[in-house]
Amino acid sequence: MLRFLPAPLRGVLTGLLLVLNTIFHFSLMIPAALLKLVLPAGALRRACDRWLNGAASAWVAVNNAWIAAVGPAHWDVQGVDGLHERGWYLVSPNHQTWVDILVLQRVFHGRIPFLKFFLKHELIWVPVIGLAWWALDFPFMKRGRNAGAQAADLATTRRACEKFKTIPTTVINFVEGTRFQPAKHAQQRSPYRHLLRPKIGALGMAMATMGEQFEALLDVTLVYPQGAPSFWQLLCGRSGPVVVRVQRREIPADLVGGNPQTDKALRARLSAWVEQQWQEKDALMESLIHPAGSSPSNAAPPPSSKS
Repeated sequence: MLRFLPAPLRGVLTGLLLVLNTIFHFSLMIPAALLKLVLPAGALRRACDRWLNGAASAWVAVNNAWIAAVGPAHWDVQGVDGLHERGWYLVSPNHQTWVDILVLQRVFHGRIPFLKFFLKHELIWVPVIGLAWWALDFPFMKRGRNAGAQAADLATTRRACEKFKTIPTTVINFVEGTRFQPAKHAQQRSPYRHLLRPKIGALGMAMATMGEQFEALLDVTLVYPQGAPSFWQLLCGRSGPVVVRVQRREIPADLVGGNPQTDKALRARLSAWVEQQWQEKDALMESLIHPAGSSPSNAAPPPSSKS
């Protein structure tokens, strides 16, 4: 029904629905979040975690419903068979637009545990959402450049990941560290056509603290053949087609544990592993953007963020 309304009106209505959905499910989280402040680790605290994750998953389900209702865009998703909600996964996607987050949530909803992100420490102060992220045990990192700050980040990540060991969890890390934009791509002199240079800091921390827990890394390639949409375009139902490819990768035993901040050999192995993935991902994106028989002159332009 929504798709037959004028696009601006669709955007206003779905934006309002998103706000109401967030407020409603956040209100359901408050009692459990307050209990977490006073409860010691144990069965009751784990029950709070299950309630919080359930409320967050319900929030995603409502978002998925309005995304489906607002526009007829074709979603081409492959590689999600065989995943399960009782597992522990590390998800590594490329990053082009804030829409990526809702796309990932829709693709993986009901297939793997609720996605949890590494976040900048400042985001804990975001009204409403910041408290929800804290209650859901999202790792907040200061990302300092000196050795002391890096050690503090590792300790913070270890504490967060210790909590993840008690309940099935998916940790997601955008290895590029920021959204793809042509200016950033040129500034970095990236060797990849459609990707920024990978950064292994947060990924290394996840591997150091929880590598043995993860049963696989899910290498996700996101492509928007008509160009990466803005958040407003998604609200209006004008996001265009979405292509998602998921490849399950086993995590090498020699990358698990240790401290990549101080172990240069470990950091080199981890960097080589990620760069190999990035080469394959870049080639896959090229084949999806410019299929066989098409040429760059008449094909869709490379993805770039408009948000």
